[in-house]
Amino acid sequence: HAIASRGNGYAIEIKDIPEHLAEADIIVSSTASSLPILGKGSVETAIAKRKHKPVFMMDLAVPHDIEKEVGSLSDVYLYCVDDLKNIVDDGLQSRRKAAEQAEDIIDIQVSHFQTWMRAQDASKTIHQLRSQAEKSREELLQKAINSLNKGQPAEHVLERLANDLTNKILHSPSSTLKQAASEGNNELLSAAQQLFNLKN
Repeated sequence: HAIASRGNGYAIEIKDIPEHLAEADIIVSSTASSLPILGKGSVETAIAKRKHKPVFMMDLAVPHDIEKEVGSLSDVYLYCVDDLKNIVDDGLQSRRKAAEQAEDIIDIQVSHFQTWMRAQDASKTIHQLRSQAEKSREELLQKAINSLNKGQPAEHVLERLANDLTNKILHSPSSTLKQAASEGNNELLSAAQQLFNLKN
């Protein structure tokens, strides 16, 4: 009685429940009874008194306090411990699926990031290669201009420029490939063939 009065309610005995059932919009039941204390008939009577106003019922008892047939009534929303377990299980399953999807997304993004990082490494290498080639070109071009200013034949100057530029660019790769061949580094040789689009 004291607990009920705190919420502006009142206490009744179990045997009086059918008489007051129509007054409740929400019913939560959890007794130690070995048999149901609310049957379909008493709930149907209460629904009729309520003019079919819906009622929410939660049966937390094991075994059940409310007959399962009550759940078949159109104006009753009955949930029991089994339903709660199913909801929890569904929630866990949903979270597992969400976690798996999150892992897939992370794996994809990590792969993209690693690809981007490798591309950055390649970009740095390409930039260094271009800078080295540009430096060689500028040096040899200036040398050719000086030769032309000295009155040397343009044909000879251009031919020497082409030869010097070719030798300058290929000197370092050629030396590295020769060393790789002497050391039996076939992986580097194969990579060079692929890099320069060479055919056997």
